[in-house]
Amino acid sequence: MAQSLFPDDLVQAQAEWFRTYAALGAPGSQDTAVLRRRLLRLSVRVFWHPFWSTGPGRSPAARVELRRQARTPSERAVHGP
Repeated sequence: MAQSLFPDDLVQAQAEWFRTYAALGAPGSQDTAVLRRRLLRLSVRVFWHPFWSTGPGRSPAARVELRRQARTPSERAVHGP
């Protein structure tokens, strides 16, 4: 298994962001206010993570790679690699 360039907490926060976003868009979803607040908190956690101030985190491609790594295999099938 290849080691991730990203800290585990950052990958986990991005993966939670994807799950929350999917739950918010699901037909018949309830508690949308709660989901929106959670999505906002996760967005802040990912955007302001200390990793982005390090050398590898300064690359614009790093954010794209984080999203790619955080997707589950089933999400990759739908959205691509």
